Amino acid sequence: MGLGNPGPEYEDTRHNAGFRLADHLAARWQMGQFRRGDRAREAQGTWQDLPVRLLKPQTYMNRSGAAIAPLKSLPEFDPSQHLLILVDDVALPVGRFRLRGAGSAGGHNGLKSIEGVLQRQDYARLRIGVGPPPPDLDDLADFVLDEFSAEERDEITALLDPMSEAVESWLEHGIEKAMNLFNR
Repeated sequence: MGLGNPGPEYEDTRHNAGFRLADHLAARWQMGQFRRGDRAREAQGTWQDLPVRLLKPQTYMNRSGAAIAPLKSLPEFDPSQHLLILVDDVALPVGRFRLRGAGSAGGHNGLKSIEGVLQRQDYARLRIGVGPPPPDLDDLADFVLDEFSAEERDEITALLDPMSEAVESWLEHGIEKAMNLFNR
């Protein structure tokens, strides 16, 4: 699940880094267009014979967990095995990403919403660096809802393939091996 905010006014913002990676994965895996789903736009297909569903919540960042609620009713759904959140992270500089197998929301409202719905923190996430915010910033929302500079956009674009490879490693080998391969 790529996190972000719907609508053209948010398209190139830092908060939509997760949407951007989800779009890249859908194109890379030739899944076609995202279609309207239950509280999310979704694309379905396979990667190396593994069924994959990509979600982009349409509930706005602070209510991202609502898009996961329908998955909880599926008997085979185990968030610790079947969920990878693609999320922006102001604590990481632009041009970096990290995989994590569990942890707190760290102040991220989208992750807080997901944890509220799941009632657990043991789900994988790929944290996409969008920071650091300026030291004199009064409101972090102003920073994450601002667009990337041209240089930052180029850095994010250059990361799309390596981040996709990290997602594919997670799909094939699980979070521990993917972390060992991609977290440096």
